[in-house]
Amino acid sequence: MARTKVPTKTSTTSKHLWLTDDEAHCRLLAQDPNAFLIGFILDQQVTVQKAFKGPADLKDRVGTLKPAELAAMPLEQLEAAFADKPALHRFPSAMAKRVREAMQIVTDEYGGNAARIWWEADDIDDLGRRLTKIPGLGKGKLTSFSSILVQQCGVAIDGWTQSTSEYGTLGDVDSPEALKAYQTKKRAHKAALRAAAGD
Repeated sequence: MARTKVPTKTSTTSKHLWLTDDEAHCRLLAQDPNAFLIGFILDQQVTVQKAFKGPADLKDRVGTLKPAELAAMPLEQLEAAFADKPALHRFPSAMAKRVREAMQIVTDEYGGNAARIWWEADDIDDLGRRLTKIPGLGKGKLTSFSSILVQQCGVAIDGWTQSTSEYGTLGDVDSPEALKAYQTKKRAHKAALRAAAGD
């Protein structure tokens, strides 16, 4: 349901989003919606911890996470920041392009406040439509994204239903230990599915 006044924070209820092993990074994710969004863009073919550590490392390297500044940054500069050792992702050039494109969308369509993507969404379907416009955020990430928003950030999303998977969702994670437990359960679940498919 749309809000009349949109927060400028990712979360209005949690001081940390425990998606990395570093408390300061987790605080940044809860405070800065652009960091949260960038973390989700990077969350593919790397661990959750590395993906969501990326925004803090990017800020250290380029001095900002402001969407307008990242969107206006020369692509070569952003690519170099992503590729600098240790690289922020397995595919630094591709991710630099995606982040830059995403920040242009946030600047043009959401006034530089990524939180508007979810705080202004009418329902789960609207949120899904908004996310699929962001490079790297397909429908496959909607469950994880929305579970964190509802369970950790105080966002009420009409039509959202809690996952019934055996390993839960990232929205259940409230500590570094819980994140590792979630990952262990998810790996075991996938291994069991592969084993069953091989029978």
